[in-house]
Amino acid sequence: MAWPTLPAAAHPAVNHGRIETVTSPEVPSVPVDAVPAEFDRADPAVPAILLDVREDDEWELGHAPGAIHIPMVDVPARTDELDYDSELYVICRQGGRSIQVVEYLTHIGFDAVHVSGGMVAWQRAGRPLAADGDRQAKIY
Repeated sequence: MAWPTLPAAAHPAVNHGRIETVTSPEVPSVPVDAVPAEFDRADPAVPAILLDVREDDEWELGHAPGAIHIPMVDVPARTDELDYDSELYVICRQGGRSIQVVEYLTHIGFDAVHVSGGMVAWQRAGRPLAADGDRQAKIY
């Protein structure tokens, strides 16, 4: 018995390789070019923190130098690692996770903003990248 041939088409909601920026009108957001290019946590003159909320495997492939890495699911348990007096720039791959984290952090009193376009936009803008180990940093 042969399998019948069925017509198939992609669902119109499927992205098909286009990278879209996730935004929310209720969440404070800034474009990548409004974010400092480098963060030095040891320098008290730099009152900002870049918080990367991607998963461990994403971080290992490429991240912004000087960023703090706390995966989204761990943020509520690790807010003691963040400084209430610093502005927090929150970044993920494209914006979905960072929007949720900014909503949470602002609700509990942090000055946090979502970085529009995430690490994909960071890489496209030619911002510095670092990777764990000997590999070349790349955001996928």
